[in-house]
Amino acid sequence: MITSLSLFLIIMTMVYVALVLYMRHGWLSIPPFQVQNAPSTSVSVLIAARNEEDVIERTINALLNQDYPKELLEIIIIDDHSTDRTAEIVKTYGFKGVKLLQMNERDKLNSYKKKAISKAIEIAQGEIIVTTDADCRMGKQWLSSVVSYFEEHGCYMVSSPVIYSEELNMFEEAQTLEFLYLIGLGAAGIGNGHPTTCNGANLAYRRDVFFEMEGFKGIDDLASGDDELLLHKVAEKYADKIGFCKSRSAIVYTDAKPNLFAFISQRKRWASKSTKYKNKSVIVLGVSIWLFNLAMLLSGILAFFYPTTLGTLIFGVVMVKFLVELYFMRPLCEFAERTNLLKYLPLLTIGHIVYLVYIGIAGNIGKYDWKGRIVK
Repeated sequence: MITSLSLFLIIMTMVYVALVLYMRHGWLSIPPFQVQNAPSTSVSVLIAARNEEDVIERTINALLNQDYPKELLEIIIIDDHSTDRTAEIVKTYGFKGVKLLQMNERDKLNSYKKKAISKAIEIAQGEIIVTTDADCRMGKQWLSSVVSYFEEHGCYMVSSPVIYSEELNMFEEAQTLEFLYLIGLGAAGIGNGHPTTCNGANLAYRRDVFFEMEGFKGIDDLASGDDELLLHKVAEKYADKIGFCKSRSAIVYTDAKPNLFAFISQRKRWASKSTKYKNKSVIVLGVSIWLFNLAMLLSGILAFFYPTTLGTLIFGVVMVKFLVELYFMRPLCEFAERTNLLKYLPLLTIGHIVYLVYIGIAGNIGKYDWKGRIVK
């Protein structure tokens, strides 16, 4: 059994290294983007908000402060049954053109966010829909950068970077590095011509393409996936029309989770959609990475009982994993101007072994809490 496990671990290590190198190639194949011409397309920015009274005002001000032509910009905030002052705060911006759409769903849903976005798109006037979250902040050129990229490349969907910032402690800084890894994977998939993942906090798509895809039909029973699963629907027909805006001006900034419980809950929610992908190659990719970490975890445990056979092997595999991840993460950290975060990479390299195995299982069984609701 030990010999078979060792052989399997070696094979999976080779697979993982090949995947990471392929993803690095995808990231580097995306050229940096700079705005050349003023955008001319009408845009509707949508935010689904639930109990966000502490942050919603900051986000609205960031949107109103955009250098985008005011006559081409529409801002719609969808209040998802908030029990705090979220709706009241949004209403105070009505005189500045911010629109409030309040949900009033009597039947229990598993994905209120998809319902909120769908209702907003029905009344939206913009040719391009841009989604972000209520706890995000962005620079003045954010929207101009995203839409200019959209126009210049003739895209149907554009994913743009999301980065954690304003960390309060080392735990949040470590999350920023881990999140950069995820954003890098999504960008790399697009760069390689095989879109796999994106983030709804900074996602744009044509309104007519959304309707052509029949919106969230077929994925509306899942609590998560208003970003990735929609990406997969578009990619199934228009993979070559999906782009990644590799520009610091296009970055949306948000906050890391304040504690381990909130972090695990978020990652379980993200993982819950992993087995629902229609593109089986994406599932194979995820399962391969999960099996690699499972093999390392089992080998690490058995190394205590068979140190001569497995001790050297597991040490070597961990070092290879660290080095190839460093090779992938350095250009990402340079883009984000956060190379200081690489000091957490050894922790991430080892921590991922246990964390990914657990999340891969927990995210696909049972239920989890999201915004005070228990969903599955």
